[in-house]
Amino acid sequence: MAECASAGWWKAHVIGSAKPDGARGRIVLIDDDPLFRESLAANLEEADFRVTSFADGQTALAELTDTAAADLVLLDWRMPEMNGIEVLRRLRRQGVEIPVMFLTVLSDQLFEEAALLGGAVDFIEKSRSFTILLKRVSLILDGAKSRASDDGTSAASETIRRGRLTVNVKTKRAFWGDKPVDLTLAEFEVVRRLGERAGEDIGYRELYDQVHGEGFLAGEGDTGYRTNVRALIKRLRQKFRDVDPEFDQISNYPGFGYRWERGNADGE
Repeated sequence: MAECASAGWWKAHVIGSAKPDGARGRIVLIDDDPLFRESLAANLEEADFRVTSFADGQTALAELTDTAAADLVLLDWRMPEMNGIEVLRRLRRQGVEIPVMFLTVLSDQLFEEAALLGGAVDFIEKSRSFTILLKRVSLILDGAKSRASDDGTSAASETIRRGRLTVNVKTKRAFWGDKPVDLTLAEFEVVRRLGERAGEDIGYRELYDQVHGEGFLAGEGDTGYRTNVRALIKRLRQKFRDVDPEFDQISNYPGFGYRWERGNADGE
C-alpha cells in the first residue's frame, strides 16, 4: 500500500525542467507511490542531483550491487512485498554501504530507532518541507565529501591506533585486533572520532555532528538527537562484541556523551 504524504510540498515544489546532470551527487529513490516518486525526483534533479527511481525494493536491490552505485538512497518504509527496513537489511548483507535515509509518513520513534539500528543515517517524515529534506541530503553528502577530501593529507593521518583498535581513515575500515568490524559510514565516523580522542568525554551533539554536519536537527525537542546517538552507540558496541564478546571500550558519561577508554596496551 503506497504511503501518502500529509502535505503537498512534493506537488507544489516541482519547478522548471529537470537538470539530470547530477553534479551534486547520485541519489536512488525507492518508493511505490508513482506521483510522489516522480515529483520528488523532479525536485531533486532541479537541485542538480542525478536521480534513479524504483517502485519496489526487489528491483532496486538488483541494481544496487555495490557502494559505487549511488551516493545516497532515499527509502520508503511501507511498500508491498518487501518493506523498507528489509531492503536496508539486504543491502547491508550484500555488502552495499551506501548511506540510506528513510523518507516515510511513519512518525513513531520506534520506527526511527529501528531504522537507525538497522544502519540508516537519517529518518525524516514526508510531511517535512522539501527545503528541510534538501538540507538534510546536502549535509549528508557534502559532509561525506568534505571528510573524504580531508583524508590522506599525510601518511601519518591515514591510520589511527588505540590498543587493539585500528582505524584506516583512507579506506574507511576499522579493525579490532586483526579482525575487521563491519561498520556503516556513519558508524565508522563515530569510531574514528572516539578513537582520535581516546580518553576524552565527547558530547552527544559533537558525535551527532560528526555524522550529519554541524547544526543538523533531528528527533523531538532540543535534545532529540541524543536518542539517535544512543541507538548508534548501542549498535556499535554490538558489532565490536560480535568480534570480541569481552569488548567494553566505549563508556557512557550520563547526561553528556561517550568516551573511548584507553587501555594499557595503548602505550600512552
